[in-house]
Amino acid sequence: MKKIIILAPMFLTASCTSVNVKSVDLAKNSIEPICIIENPSVIVPNFLTILKNGIKRQNIDVKIVSETDETCKSVLTYTATRSWDITPYLSHAELRLTTNEGEEVGKATYHHNGGSVSLAPNKWNSAESKMAPVIDELFAGMPSNKN
Repeated sequence: MKKIIILAPMFLTASCTSVNVKSVDLAKNSIEPICIIENPSVIVPNFLTILKNGIKRQNIDVKIVSETDETCKSVLTYTATRSWDITPYLSHAELRLTTNEGEEVGKATYHHNGGSVSLAPNKWNSAESKMAPVIDELFAGMPSNKN
């Protein structure tokens, strides 16, 4: 019986998320300014603002656009979905950074694996707290404002 009690807290706090990131090779790619193409189908509240602020935190010039223009050295496209368990939560997000010619230079995926039956309390964390480390890893080679 003691083993079950000892294992239960580990089960309840187990992380049910996966993050896969292909960081931008900043030695090979000049990426500024980055244009984020607004995705109106994303209904995760403030997701675009979270992306913009996360990239700006890396000291990277960024602007929001509805389509690519000639001033964009790089283009960030994204998708994000949410699921429901008592309240909505960010369950999946993908970021893809390409050159203005379409060559992929970075990619990041966040995914909550457990579905709505998961007991992992981190599934209800804010979208910002989930995405900040993903964005940081995507741009790992950039100097940041963090002190």
